[in-house]
Amino acid sequence: MIRKAVAPEAATLDAWKDRIANREAKVGIVGLGYVGLPLALLFSEERFAVTGFDVDSLKVDFLNKGKSYIHRIEAESIQAAQKNGFVATADFSEARYLDAILICVPTPIDDHSAPDMSYVVNTIEALAPHLHAGQLVVLESTTYPGTTEEIIAATIDRIGEETDVQVLRDRHSQEAEMPQELDGVMVAFSPEREDPGNTDVERHDIPKVIGGIDRRASEAAEVLYASIFRRTVRVSTPATAEMTKLLENIYRCVNIAMVNELKQLCMRMGIDIWEVIDAAATKPFGFQAFYPGPGIGGHCIPVDPFYLSWKAKEYHFSTRFIELAGEVNRSMPEHVIRSVVNALNDQGKSIKGAKVLMLGLAYKKDIDDLRESPSLPIYEMLEKKGAEVRYNDPYFPRVGSGRKYWLNTESAPLENLDQYDCVVIVTDHSAYDFEKIVAESRLVVDTRNATRGIRSPKIYHC
Repeated sequence: MIRKAVAPEAATLDAWKDRIANREAKVGIVGLGYVGLPLALLFSEERFAVTGFDVDSLKVDFLNKGKSYIHRIEAESIQAAQKNGFVATADFSEARYLDAILICVPTPIDDHSAPDMSYVVNTIEALAPHLHAGQLVVLESTTYPGTTEEIIAATIDRIGEETDVQVLRDRHSQEAEMPQELDGVMVAFSPEREDPGNTDVERHDIPKVIGGIDRRASEAAEVLYASIFRRTVRVSTPATAEMTKLLENIYRCVNIAMVNELKQLCMRMGIDIWEVIDAAATKPFGFQAFYPGPGIGGHCIPVDPFYLSWKAKEYHFSTRFIELAGEVNRSMPEHVIRSVVNALNDQGKSIKGAKVLMLGLAYKKDIDDLRESPSLPIYEMLEKKGAEVRYNDPYFPRVGSGRKYWLNTESAPLENLDQYDCVVIVTDHSAYDFEKIVAESRLVVDTRNATRGIRSPKIYHC
């Protein structure tokens, strides 16, 4: 028999929607990182009782003590959420009490540029035994088209064979009246659109794309997200929503790759690429400015092209243009290393034994996010070249180890900069006084154009 819902009054879609409207619905967020925790707070601000799930017991403990581990989220925000019923847990059996469960776990790529879906698989396998009819499950993690059907829905159906819980699928034509009964689990995909450090756009002003397996799932997800976002955009299928997210980020990846390649050509030609971009940006149509750097970071842009390339192989299709963009961006840390070597050589100094200070570890300015940061391979490559490397970053007093790095070191003070043979600007945090840094350093390699307007023979633009 079908497991009895904790909220039996939500046996129909209208009843489920009423629970959302009346703020009686309980919402679960799985994965309390840079995406999941801000999302949990948005729901809490709208007076929903939110349960946050994470396998990291330290995060759970921090949150339940009213503390934050993300720089841009104040402890007061966590404490305010607690007053509205927010709790964190590592116990996935708590999912049985929820009306909606949103999955925001990592989807990295492995050493062979293939999707690592272990976090998604482990999450849905932990949740599925506790699901019941009338619940909504939404995947938000960036992934390849087909994931929601092939992993989320398929796992719920497989484990549900023992619990008599299956995914809802509308077997009627689109013209027929939408059924109201919620005798299964609703499943949808809605891509996260977090932009850490962006203070220009309020989170609830970012339109939310939604694609459900079933019409009921699409409608339920739209109603749920409309309670915290000003605009929702419903698409026909989860795969369409999944591809939408990839297009957004591949668009950026390709354009960043283009300016990164042009930067290297401009350097050889003695042309200032930054001046070129500024001039081109005056065109009021047909151009959007993208800027070069030491490489791309964050969870999405370095990863998404390879997700689509991997999936395309199932269809015997080669995404050559997209793969080339990914390769260009991946090669930028090596360009930085060559620039540091050349800059030191011009000073009569070898990279081997040179003392190098890296400014900034975060993948972009004014955030505490290390995901796929180009600073990490730059740090390791400098060490392999024999340099004595230190770093400074106001957002990372100490860095331990992660999935792809093992630094285990502390931030160096910005004092006595002349003790270093070279200072490399990798992240242009607003807290840095670049005029003072240039004045006190022997040599500065600038990967971000942070020293623009500062005239000094010490500066080597990269």
